[in-house]
Amino acid sequence: MVKRNSQTVLLMLPLLLSLSTIACNAPRSPRKISREPLRVETHPVLTVLHAQEVAWNEGDIERFMAYYWKSDDLTFSSEGKTTRGWDSTLANYRRRYPTPEQMGQVRFHHLEVFTLGPDTALVLGQWALDRKDDPIGGNFSLVFQNMQGQWQIIHDHTSRARDDDNQPDP
Repeated sequence: MVKRNSQTVLLMLPLLLSLSTIACNAPRSPRKISREPLRVETHPVLTVLHAQEVAWNEGDIERFMAYYWKSDDLTFSSEGKTTRGWDSTLANYRRRYPTPEQMGQVRFHHLEVFTLGPDTALVLGQWALDRKDDPIGGNFSLVFQNMQGQWQIIHDHTSRARDDDNQPDP
């Protein structure tokens, strides 16, 4: 009887190992994040956003871009397209905003910060660009990663509001 049980265990061992491997690699439900954003004045990514506003409003695109991850893996999605890489993102900014007048004055508002982990945060917000002849605005979502003590944007998804969205509600 002992020999038969040993043979059964030996025959079942590969099955048990396979099942345990499947269980360990099974998709996990996403990590739950708080449905309530943090009080915005408490998260360090807000310091980054403020510094970006200052840099932009002084006409300094390079300093504005200093808070983006300087990597070919940076992603920036806008207007139905995704740009990959820091250099390409900087080139797009320079092309779209070649002068301080076209850059205008930016303001970020309605900010919500969600921590996704100890070194990762999601920021939802709105942007407004005050320009003399063509004020524009829209929404953005930013994924921040804390890398070596510095919070950097690793993904930016920015959309422009439709012209009728920029009008005050009746």
